[in-house]
Amino acid sequence: MMRSLWTAASGMVAMQRNIDVISNNLSNVSTTGFKKSRAEFEDLMYQNLKISGAQNVSGDRLPTGIQVGMGVRAVDVHKIFTEGDLTNTGNQLDLAIEGDGFFKVEDANGDDAYTRVGSFKLNVDGELVTSGGYRLQPNFTVPVETQNIVITEDGHISALDKNGESLQEGDIPLYTFINPAGLKAKGRNLYVETEGSGDPVEGTPGENNVGTLAQGFLESSNVDLVEEMVNMIVAQRAYETNSKAITTADNMLQTANQMKR
Repeated sequence: MMRSLWTAASGMVAMQRNIDVISNNLSNVSTTGFKKSRAEFEDLMYQNLKISGAQNVSGDRLPTGIQVGMGVRAVDVHKIFTEGDLTNTGNQLDLAIEGDGFFKVEDANGDDAYTRVGSFKLNVDGELVTSGGYRLQPNFTVPVETQNIVITEDGHISALDKNGESLQEGDIPLYTFINPAGLKAKGRNLYVETEGSGDPVEGTPGENNVGTLAQGFLESSNVDLVEEMVNMIVAQRAYETNSKAITTADNMLQTANQMKR
């Protein structure tokens, strides 16, 4: 069996995975706080038919050898945490992070999760929660008589009455990771820590390279529509080329089979 059949087939599988990643990016081009992914690949093992540096019959060293590759495979889908554009919403409970950092929330199981999406709401108890109902940590409860909520760049939050007097105050910390690409995406704009991401480091917004908060803004998706369309075209052409390689190998096998006639 010609190895080119399997080599080209691995290329088609790899490009199919690439299209899967690109499609997910495109489908989330309008998702608040979404971070795009990039599929990364590596070549497979090689068959060494001639070793570079081996001696020929005259005793001279061969400058190059013969290595035949076995194809390609997906090795990583890398999450890219570049900052998206900020959109002015005017909503006093909308928060955008300018720079590095994540909000910490409590998920449905009571576990810690992290998000870049700051579109907070008030639940029936007056607590700040995400659109999915996950409580912001540390918990902050807004009194019923609150008329205005002010959140500063350094994360200080104040609930004010109609006279501008403070009814409740607190601080919103941000959390950073040594390797945010190692976070596990859970969906619903949530991430959880893993052994690869490292432990979360709590910080005050604006200090020690931690981002600041912008009240009344939301972070848009960092997906570049034009870039993803170009990547999709390249992946599609690579898929087609690999399929033609399979067709060519099949025609060569057919020719070899017909030689006895």
